[in-house]
Amino acid sequence: MNRSLLDSLRRGGYIFYVRHGQATVGRDLPNLDFQNCLTQRNLSEKGRRQAIFYGDILRYLRIPIRYPIAASPFCRTIETAQLAFGSCNVQVEPFWVEVYSLSGNLPIRDRIRILNNLQSVLETIPEKGRNQIIVAQSFPEGIGLGQIPDMGTVILKPRGIGNGYRVVSQLSLSDLGSLGK
Repeated sequence: MNRSLLDSLRRGGYIFYVRHGQATVGRDLPNLDFQNCLTQRNLSEKGRRQAIFYGDILRYLRIPIRYPIAASPFCRTIETAQLAFGSCNVQVEPFWVEVYSLSGNLPIRDRIRILNNLQSVLETIPEKGRNQIIVAQSFPEGIGLGQIPDMGTVILKPRGIGNGYRVVSQLSLSDLGSLGK
């Protein structure tokens, strides 16, 4: 199975939704400021090593990637993407903060709007022969793509806007590393 999944990923057309590397313990401060990493949880040293390893694995496996990589505005997601794929290959997308807000107490109307927008993003087919990578955060249990471990990847096959997507696999960092074996 690993070989057929790897062969499919090498042909492109998938979305890799990746949770950032391991972050420091604690919580983001109530006065969170995206321009000030001191107000946020940041990558731990282990998280930095995970991010570098992640990029190395995809290059080693020769999985084609569409650049730029999409990243949530949190310092930990930007740093993960930059360490894995290079600083000049990352584009910060504010939409992923809305996805993060799903863990809060949102009015149902806002929750539905965010989930509909998420659906559209995940239905968008990447350019031919490439895979889109999104580095963001986990979801609350039972919402969106659900809980994702540090540097975990949900691999999606988009079917086009309005046609949904299929979750192909959910891989831990070590699962991804063993794809070529």
